[in-house]
Amino acid sequence: MYSLEVNDIKMKYDNFIALSDVSLKVKKGEFVTLLGPSGCGKTTLLKIISGFITPSNGNVFINNVDVTKTPPETRDTAMCFQSYALFPHLSVLQNLSFGLIQRKVDTKKRSQILEEVVAQLELTTELEKLPNQLSGGQQQRVALGRALVMRPEVILFDEPLSNLDALLRENVRIEIKRIVKLFKLTAIYVTHDQHEALSLSDRIALMNKGKIIQIDNSETIYTNPRNKFVANFLGSSNIIQGKFIKKGIKKNEWIFESEIGKLVVYSEKTSFKPTTQISWRSEKVSFDKSSLNKITGKIHNIYFLGSHYEVFVKINNEVVKINVHDKKLLKNEITFFINKDDLKILED
Repeated sequence: MYSLEVNDIKMKYDNFIALSDVSLKVKKGEFVTLLGPSGCGKTTLLKIISGFITPSNGNVFINNVDVTKTPPETRDTAMCFQSYALFPHLSVLQNLSFGLIQRKVDTKKRSQILEEVVAQLELTTELEKLPNQLSGGQQQRVALGRALVMRPEVILFDEPLSNLDALLRENVRIEIKRIVKLFKLTAIYVTHDQHEALSLSDRIALMNKGKIIQIDNSETIYTNPRNKFVANFLGSSNIIQGKFIKKGIKKNEWIFESEIGKLVVYSEKTSFKPTTQISWRSEKVSFDKSSLNKITGKIHNIYFLGSHYEVFVKINNEVVKINVHDKKLLKNEITFFINKDDLKILED
């Protein structure tokens, strides 16, 4: 059963189309991230789901009920904002209780709900404090707690970690994932940060120019990008243009001719466009001779990134990027190998 269904959503502002025929189905307990660059439409879609915006066309269903024109305060959703949106004059306990009081939940039930959420979020010793007496991480936990006490069918996150420093962001990210799974929540999470999306999500919906370009689990969308945009936005990819010239020796092997040489590519396709693009991730190279595709080039630039060296290699008129861990390999010329399974054929 689906907690959330978004069907053929279109959002138009005068002559600008913010969303174009967007559809999405989210199962109960699933964590789905809307990922993409600024202006891609992810925040607009979140606002439509929450009820802050009514779409130009299309429908939103929560638990099989059409809520397209239902106001946000009566939808079975809760929002965690980028700015936390805590009441500065109210204590942590009062902030947590606010929504329950507004919905006139009786005192006994309210106490039971608060006790559980406060314990799980480890806020017991902070209940009398005001928001300005809390750290950024604690404020985020209170904002999350205020959403959790409402027992929403769908919890919505609008870039909740963007105001935190790097270390705190990582800690709160772990906490969000733990709490969402603990309470078996259905979550929609908006971010432009690929690391957040990959680490948190059951599935990622990658958006661009008002459309969902690809939706898959984290591993699939990373290792099998559908097109050039996906390959470039997620991780570090090399994209090479060329053409398939003939079959290889083994089944589903094809010979791809390009600026960096002839490569053996695995594909179950039987026909290809005259000009095709393939990609591979910078980390998907080896330095032993176990892979079919041997490539040699001159080192163009080297950058030390802590865990590895980012090395730019020039092969004829093409420059590719690879990750190297062994400093001894960094000479004027370098030879590396790519497995045929790590070369991915891209759509337009």
